[in-house]
Amino acid sequence: MNLRPPFRLLFASIVIVFLSVGCHSGDKSPDKSPTWNTVQDSTDRVLTIQGGLKGPESVQYDSEQDLFFISNFNGDAAADSNGFISRAQPDGTIDSLKFITGTTAHPLHGPRGMTIKGDTLFVADQKGIHGFNRHSGTHISFIDFTDFEPGFLNDIALGPQGQLYVTDSRKPQLYQISGKTVSIAVDSLSHVNNGIMLDEANQRLVMAAWEDGKTFLTWQPSSNTLDSAGTGLGGNYDGIEPISKNSFIVTSQADSTLQLIKNGSGQIFVNVPGKPADIGVDTKRNRVAVPYIALNRVDIWQLPNQE
Repeated sequence: MNLRPPFRLLFASIVIVFLSVGCHSGDKSPDKSPTWNTVQDSTDRVLTIQGGLKGPESVQYDSEQDLFFISNFNGDAAADSNGFISRAQPDGTIDSLKFITGTTAHPLHGPRGMTIKGDTLFVADQKGIHGFNRHSGTHISFIDFTDFEPGFLNDIALGPQGQLYVTDSRKPQLYQISGKTVSIAVDSLSHVNNGIMLDEANQRLVMAAWEDGKTFLTWQPSSNTLDSAGTGLGGNYDGIEPISKNSFIVTSQADSTLQLIKNGSGQIFVNVPGKPADIGVDTKRNRVAVPYIALNRVDIWQLPNQE
């Protein structure tokens, strides 16, 4: 095809536009900024992370490295030694599917909730808490919980004084880790709990109720005080993340929603396509990453602006 110079330029421009559309990663900006009062659904999600994920249960955002860690059950969450943690970029690219796999001495079985303290990524697992270097993935430590006969160690959070706190979604207990020493911080809670977060503004921990629990329990380590942060809609709450001084977001597996809990009451702001597990918040882009164990993927939505 013999094209004159002006037509060659036009033809080249058309090709460039076509290729740029064809190679789009799937990351899209919402048509307009969402609000807490407008309920989003699957058509509003920004992007999806998938391709090799096996039962993703939890997402932890690393703000310094600007990336996500995704824990994978890879089948049963029991002691099968085949769990792994993936590393993904904010655009949805998985740059290391099995970034962390544990060791022969301390394998990952069904990794779930995670938190970061310094350069260490702490991961809750079937028999205890693993520590990994968040840069290299190297195994650093393992804190054994078997003497406590845990039911299902679920989520982990950093407390106000630097201790780690771990929930058990089959026992109404809250565990504390100081150094390498494990103890029961709170025994005989009113119900079992799943997710846990630090409410830094109020120097307390907030727990997401599981099974029959409807109340988001709070515990203040300095005064050993239990209280309530309100109730939500649905039930079987899993992931929980702070948003502002008086609000946080949670996932409900009872009705497959993301909810804002503000001043003690809940409202739905996203309807999701599966049972949402332990979420992570991209604080740089104000986005929430939602894993689904059964769907083998993580969806990401834009969060509304803070109120």
